[in-house]
Amino acid sequence: MTRIKEDIMRDIMTQITHDRKLAKTIVEALLRIVKESLSSGEDVLISGFGQFKVRHKTARVGRNPKTKVSHEISERTVVTFHPSKVFRKEMSPE
Repeated sequence: MTRIKEDIMRDIMTQITHDRKLAKTIVEALLRIVKESLSSGEDVLISGFGQFKVRHKTARVGRNPKTKVSHEISERTVVTFHPSKVFRKEMSPE
């Protein structure tokens, strides 16, 4: 099951207020700040949750394992997520 933004807004709405508009504003602001930070090359650390890191990958030659045809994979920027120790501990079965 995938949680969508609407689910997160609904949860915030029930936990802090019954105002759907305020919950939506909070979620939208958080996501906008995270996106803007990552777009400018900054990492985002959320204590107790994890860290989003911007990583630059250089161009390289890749190969289709089925056809064995080589092709160049272009240079690109990716975002990775590293969960915190607290988050990993909560997610692991006891």
